[in-house]
Amino acid sequence: MKPLILASASPRRRELLQQIGVEFTVVTADIDETPLPGENPVRCTVRLAEAKARAVLALHPDAVVLGADTIVTIDGQLLGKPRDAANAARMLHLLQGRSHQVTTGFAILTSSATQVAAETTDVSFAEMTAAEIDTYVATGEPMDKAGAYAIQGRAAQWIPHIAGDYSNVVGLPLARVAAVLKVVNQRN
Repeated sequence: MKPLILASASPRRRELLQQIGVEFTVVTADIDETPLPGENPVRCTVRLAEAKARAVLALHPDAVVLGADTIVTIDGQLLGKPRDAANAARMLHLLQGRSHQVTTGFAILTSSATQVAAETTDVSFAEMTAAEIDTYVATGEPMDKAGAYAIQGRAAQWIPHIAGDYSNVVGLPLARVAAVLKVVNQRN
């Protein structure tokens, strides 16, 4: 069985893979994560996940490489990680009191195979006061998260309902990833 490399700096993705007992190492890829004009969330996340995985596979051709990317969508706007505190607050003002979608694309690559997929989860966000938004942004938690919140962190208090895969909102749809890894490992 080939070694698995996670092509992501995300501590949440590491924790998720560890949660299901997957052994892996981490090698990050530095790619431009800017969505292309008119790109939909599935295409964007899958493209970025595959680009991350390809960059790492080029350095480690004898491995299985997992790349992933998560984006939040509301009203057709793609929300990645906030640039700064003001951008995080703007995103939270947009999301609060409404529902939005979280899409995670993932790519599992070997030197001879490419498997890509995406998962979308609907998330309901409760109303937040301006003071709550400012206090939450001041914690720093929103700064490296798509959509400027962490469902597994302090933001959980404002998320009364989701429809879909919880781990997808955290950063990796575990059941789907595990199923694809099983198939890939059987072939290698």
